[in-house]
Amino acid sequence: MILGILFFEIINAILYYMASTKDIAKLFKEMALSAEFLGENKFRILTYQKVADILQGIEKDIKDINELKEYLEANQIHGIGESSIEKIEEYLKTGRIKKHDGFLQKVPKELLDIMDAPGIGPKTLKTLYDAFGIKNKEDLLKVLDSKEIRTLKGFGEKKIENIKRGLSLFEQAKERMFITDAYVMAMDILDYLKSQKEIINISIAGSLRRMRETIGDIDILVSAKKEDVPKIHEHFKVYKEVEQVIGSGETKTSVLLKNSKQVDLRVVEPHEWGSALQYFTGSKEHNVKIRDIAKEKGYKVSEYGIFDIKTNKRLGGEKEEDIYKIIDMVMPPPEIRENKGEIELALQGIVPDLVEYEDIRGDFHMHTTYSDGKASLRQMVDTCYKLGYKYIVISDHTKSLRVANGLDEKRFREQWKEIEAVQKEYKDMTILRGCEVDILEDGRLDLEDSFLEEFDYVIASIHSHMSPNTDNTKRIIKVCQNKYVNQIGHPTGKSYGFRDGYILNIEEVVKAAKETNTALELNIPRADLSPENIRYAVENGSNISIVTDSHSSTHLSFMKVGVGLARRGWALKNHVLNTKSLKEVKKFVKSKR
Repeated sequence: MILGILFFEIINAILYYMASTKDIAKLFKEMALSAEFLGENKFRILTYQKVADILQGIEKDIKDINELKEYLEANQIHGIGESSIEKIEEYLKTGRIKKHDGFLQKVPKELLDIMDAPGIGPKTLKTLYDAFGIKNKEDLLKVLDSKEIRTLKGFGEKKIENIKRGLSLFEQAKERMFITDAYVMAMDILDYLKSQKEIINISIAGSLRRMRETIGDIDILVSAKKEDVPKIHEHFKVYKEVEQVIGSGETKTSVLLKNSKQVDLRVVEPHEWGSALQYFTGSKEHNVKIRDIAKEKGYKVSEYGIFDIKTNKRLGGEKEEDIYKIIDMVMPPPEIRENKGEIELALQGIVPDLVEYEDIRGDFHMHTTYSDGKASLRQMVDTCYKLGYKYIVISDHTKSLRVANGLDEKRFREQWKEIEAVQKEYKDMTILRGCEVDILEDGRLDLEDSFLEEFDYVIASIHSHMSPNTDNTKRIIKVCQNKYVNQIGHPTGKSYGFRDGYILNIEEVVKAAKETNTALELNIPRADLSPENIRYAVENGSNISIVTDSHSSTHLSFMKVGVGLARRGWALKNHVLNTKSLKEVKKFVKSKR
């Protein structure tokens, strides 16, 4: 009997230890989708979704229900009721939630996997499930191409094309990692590997080092003494997230993680470090051009070093700079190595003065629990303070965006009172009163100018009426001309994995932004602006702002990714607004008014 009790307690302890907050969030998300699919109470659907969002925003794994309660209370996070607490505790103790199990008996799992795809949703799938008995993606695609679907009310050509496009975007997002996801994974792996004292150098490589918007596989490069190489490979293989080792040799080990993403680790000797880093960073186009230039000068370049063609003598490779220096070039930053003009500049000894993370002094775009954020105002402020910012803009949604709990004038004034109170505790960082005001279909804003005048900083964004029939270029240009609007939020409407950008004449928008002294936003979680658009904006004299558009305190750390994206777009420091001092930002706002 006693042994049985002890065994049960041991099993419970193990489950507590293994429980992942993200796993619990996923279950609540699936319950929300399932409940909507089954037509359950709307309040219950919203409750499940709210809990999923809150848990997704918690950066650490909760091992104890009391620990969760303390965390929620300490960070002033509301929205997880007693019933949800009981379900979370059930998972922590048993590794499952009976309610979730019940949903899976009623909702086909393969449909559940695609319910969150853009343009689809639970209600659409339920209609097709009832009409045609579809149970997976293959069934859905067959029905979409059938004549019978057109007999269903509401399923015209436009609706069908939107579903197909949504599935395509969804599949693309599954095949490639978005840069923020890849960055988090890579940093965790690097932290793990750094515990090996045998490692001399370590870096990410490949497209992630070049800060591409999407990543196929994560590449990590390490240098170590030859006798230490096997130990490093073995250490990598037992990383906690490794599901399967798919290949391992003297220099390279490839693994699949539990999330089905591939990571390749290459280990080279110290004298090869620089040449290997240059080679495995790429891009292919950049490297081919470098090899051609080297060959013309009598050199051969490879991942093993740079060599004299005639004598085969090794001339360098310990440092990355060696490769470029020997062929009379300066080293271009990794982010712009795409053979799009960087080589020609490097041959002239020119390196663009690209923005650095250390240049960033604040963040202009973030949300709190006042609208659709998952963290309290105080929590967002405290996190920004710890990041060393000199100023931030609290920019919750405005009243037209009801789905995001947008604020009206009365609620903004309530928020301002809290900002004033919290500001007294953070004297070294200024909290600016801001908003993300909605751009209406006709280009008007959903707050009056007389009220916008009371804000310190105003972002204006399009969140609806994005069809090809709407002149979005005209809407944005009209808003740029409003003297109280300081920034255009996610200008092209792009949201990776969910939506392509709307039809927009970016040249006209950049021109209007420059003429009206309005910043264009590089929105990190949406990857909007693109590198091409950033480069066009900067070369034509427009200011950009790099923003996290954070809906959780954990998202605020993505500023480093944003700087990488900006550098990829050749963003110069003097054209990035949040490299400016608070005094300069206030001058920027005042000059327009």
